[in-house]
Amino acid sequence: MSRRALRRLRGEQRGQEPLGPSALQFVLRDDDDAEEEGPKRGPGVRLPGGTGKEGVQVNNRFELINIEDLEDDSVVNGERSDCALTHTVASGNKARAPHGGPDTKRDGDVIKGVSPEQSNVSGKLRKKKKKQRNKKNSTAETSENGLEDIDRILERIEDGSGLSRPGPAPPSSRKHVLHVEHRHLNPDTELKRYFGARAVLGEQRPRQRQRVYPKCTWLTTPKSTWPRYSKPGLSMRLLESKKGLSFFAFEHSEDYQQAQHKFLVAVESMEPNNIVVLLQTSPYHVDSLLQLSDACRFQDDQEMARDLTERALYSMECAFHPLFSLTSGTCRLDYRRPENRSFYLALYKQMSFLEKRGCPRTALEYCKLILSLEPDEDPLCMLLLIDHLALRARNYEYLIRLFQEWEAHRNLSQLPNFAFSVSLAYFLLSQQTDLPQQELSSTREKASTLIQQALIMFPGVLMPLLEYCSVRPDAAVSGHRFFGPDAEISQPPALSQLVSLYLGRSHFLWKEPATINWLEENVRVVLQAVDAGDPAVEACEGRRKMLYQRAPRNIHRHVILSEIKEAVAALPPEVTTQSVMGFDPLPPLDTIYSYIRPERLSPVSHGNTVALFFRSLLPNYAMEGERPEEGVAGGLNQGLNRLMLAVRDMMANFHFNDMEMPREENPEGEGDWD
Repeated sequence: MSRRALRRLRGEQRGQEPLGPSALQFVLRDDDDAEEEGPKRGPGVRLPGGTGKEGVQVNNRFELINIEDLEDDSVVNGERSDCALTHTVASGNKARAPHGGPDTKRDGDVIKGVSPEQSNVSGKLRKKKKKQRNKKNSTAETSENGLEDIDRILERIEDGSGLSRPGPAPPSSRKHVLHVEHRHLNPDTELKRYFGARAVLGEQRPRQRQRVYPKCTWLTTPKSTWPRYSKPGLSMRLLESKKGLSFFAFEHSEDYQQAQHKFLVAVESMEPNNIVVLLQTSPYHVDSLLQLSDACRFQDDQEMARDLTERALYSMECAFHPLFSLTSGTCRLDYRRPENRSFYLALYKQMSFLEKRGCPRTALEYCKLILSLEPDEDPLCMLLLIDHLALRARNYEYLIRLFQEWEAHRNLSQLPNFAFSVSLAYFLLSQQTDLPQQELSSTREKASTLIQQALIMFPGVLMPLLEYCSVRPDAAVSGHRFFGPDAEISQPPALSQLVSLYLGRSHFLWKEPATINWLEENVRVVLQAVDAGDPAVEACEGRRKMLYQRAPRNIHRHVILSEIKEAVAALPPEVTTQSVMGFDPLPPLDTIYSYIRPERLSPVSHGNTVALFFRSLLPNYAMEGERPEEGVAGGLNQGLNRLMLAVRDMMANFHFNDMEMPREENPEGEGDWD
């Protein structure tokens, strides 16, 4: 029976015994000392006896309220310490009693103290316990942050000079500007901030237990409605590693190549049902999933389109090489290889869905991921979009950092979107009230300087921007020759395309009244500089005529993927006149093929006019002897072949020379057939 139960049976209450002279003292004793003294005990309060426990006698009964905590404090890592109180007394330069054996048992010892100044020992022990708890918490935090510290240590070890860097680097320089964070690739992380974890994950947890998937992925979360995953024949291999960069490439097996050939035939048939039939046999064929996703999106089935895109990403992520990293920013995929383009397009489509879903922070991470796969060439021209996503996500510091680090070698200020977005980022940063006043004023001044440079370099942006924002400028601005209609008409076609792309995408970011007032102030400053004959105005005009003669192919590819009407209308005729395939828009001219599609021999090429006529009506039509197309229209080919044979026999027996054309008798002999 416990001491507390015995005390209750006797009618005793803790802390209510009469005080005596010896109650002002306490002594730490060993079991042997207690046996020598025998039954001599003071009238003080006793701790419950036990194996290796000492009694404590104090002058203040209320200090024993948390005595259970003191007892628990002497237990460390599952073993009870017999000298917890002894060390406390020793810290006050007091004598230490010898310890007894661990097997000695007794009811409890009343031990005389050596100094009345130690009456607050329980308070000191509580502080000691709190320190031990803090030490345990700090140890746990250190173990959690150990994984993050490993990356930082490796970065210092893998320095090019082979020597560790002196001292810790600042946080901004530890991570690459294109470093991607895993937790921000999941849109649920951003949605939890808006709606809470229960609203986001409430219905997902039970459904995820229904099916087991082969691996955990970062880009997508597998769904129970998807077909059971089986390797489709897609893999990735490491090409080479040099200068700290690793170059990878996707590969297609023979079975996957056969599925790819069937997919190309289905695309040429212009029939989405043929792609559906192909997905029944190859449910994780990437190009088929992306093409069918576009078809669903055109039919306003956004949920199915997003689901197909996520399934394509899951199929490609399961094929990753063990050394391929999404977050390091040092892994490269050559866009010239057709096998790699599917990954680019799948990431871009997923990024577009996330932006429309209201997750700009997650979309920004996808944009950085696409840009990190080939930052020098930038095949999808993500530099025309990353500023927009950074502003929407209110990540102004990242946009400013990217501009400062890349301006020297990429000339980002020559792009209209960066020229206006960076200045807007500085201005929005100056509107935050949690910064010091001096920093706010310097940031506002920097924003004004950049917006003035942008207006001088791109004067054709102002009037369309004000029109988008439903702002009517005064006569002094609209009638001035610098910002008037001539500014928009005189700019090169390539620059007009970039301006249309930026305004069609980011014009709503300028609609705030404070932003419009700030823009108006700087427009007046620019007009004063133009009227004063500032040489920078003439220099920018010459630069515009020289730099924007012709847009590169990656910008045209970005405009097609963006589907912004104003920018698509500004595409040159050499782009609009050629066929653009959704699964591979504007492929590079120097494409690297790993395998070639077999040629399809067709009687149409031999000048069969009737077959050409039927094929113009039905693209799926196949002559007898041809391999019939797989798909919904494939069943019609047998009947059409019979009809074709009948028409061909009829045309073979028909001769125009055997026919006599009717003549009308004309007595005067005029109007005869020649």
